[in-house]
Amino acid sequence: MEHRVKTGDIIDVTITGIQPYGAFASLPDQSSGLIHISEISDKFVRNVENFVHVGEVIRVKVIDIDHTTHQAKLSLKAVHLAKRKYKRAYKNQREKIQETPLGFYPLKEKLPEWIAQGVIKEEE
Repeated sequence: MEHRVKTGDIIDVTITGIQPYGAFASLPDQSSGLIHISEISDKFVRNVENFVHVGEVIRVKVIDIDHTTHQAKLSLKAVHLAKRKYKRAYKNQREKIQETPLGFYPLKEKLPEWIAQGVIKEEE
């Protein structure tokens, strides 16, 4: 017998069925679980089939287990959010910003001119 999954485990599951409220999955220990529609993505999910398909193997996080029915509550978004957080931590956001050597000085110089143009247009 394979080892039982525990809450907090990140495992590969096979999607066995799709309903409007979520997707059913088969776990490695031959138990089953549900990925509720609210646990599929951090964005709005109109159709579960846009994210998973029957027969597909995906990585999910076990968020709870009902020990009386041996049903697991699974989360796809928990795995994706963790990946995204680590990717952002290593990106250097400053590379995208191109600073001018003069800073805001050119804007300060043009501001009176722009204000005058705005006043003239309003009076016309």
